[in-house]
Amino acid sequence: MTFPELRQRADHLRAVPLEAVLQAWGARRDADDPHKWHTSQGVLSVTGAKFINWNRDCGGGGAIDLVIHLNHRGFAAAIQWLGERFSSGAPAPLSRPPPPPVFHCPASDLAKLDHVVHYLVAQRGLALRLIASLVQTGSLYADPRANAVFLLRDPQGRPVGAELRGTTPIPWRGMAPGSHKDLGFFAFPSTHQPTIVLCESAIDAMSCHALHPQHGCVSTAGARPNPRWLPALIGQAQQIYCGFDADPPGNDMARAMISLYPTVQRLPPSLKDWNDVLRSAS
Repeated sequence: MTFPELRQRADHLRAVPLEAVLQAWGARRDADDPHKWHTSQGVLSVTGAKFINWNRDCGGGGAIDLVIHLNHRGFAAAIQWLGERFSSGAPAPLSRPPPPPVFHCPASDLAKLDHVVHYLVAQRGLALRLIASLVQTGSLYADPRANAVFLLRDPQGRPVGAELRGTTPIPWRGMAPGSHKDLGFFAFPSTHQPTIVLCESAIDAMSCHALHPQHGCVSTAGARPNPRWLPALIGQAQQIYCGFDADPPGNDMARAMISLYPTVQRLPPSLKDWNDVLRSAS
């Protein structure tokens, strides 16, 4: 094969969709995030022709780079592997991901609301007026286990998930079953402010807004660098800040986010998280 023929073949195979390569490799698509794939090399996120391995803090572009990354093979071996599976350039048909679980709002228990409010005021240092505004809109309530329930909403205002925060002496946090973190988010007070700060939790978003009332604050429900709704939010706001925790995971995810979205700027809390900063100021 001549060099021009090899280059043409490489260009042809490089354009094979990354999802098809991952399926042929035997990777598993994440049930909650269709852009995320679980591989033997770690968790990969795919955006068009680019991929990032969050476990190894590296990435690349195109099918050839992906095979080299997955298989630790050189360029020629990657071409051969792709050629054996996509010789016509037509990718193998992708199997549809399993349907996402249906989200149902956790049950509300008014008898536990006073306990939840007391926890948020006395232990988290949040102002009662801020809490009351969320209770009024139904974005915050108590469930039968006295968990604080913070609803995630889609752009139409429909609940698509919920952050749960335990308020008993045993610290606990998690997500309500069926939550879809890529379909919506918890925002406080809203996303209509020109400046938005992304935080790791609803309590941090409320704390950040209490410290910076000119900003709208959004919870990503965990340090995630590429939620599906982020590009639309970037197009809507004048400035987006990444306010993830000032710890190694938060810093790593902030760097990954900024590498994907260079207009995002880092705004770390002065302590580990925004709630720590709020409580230290009171």
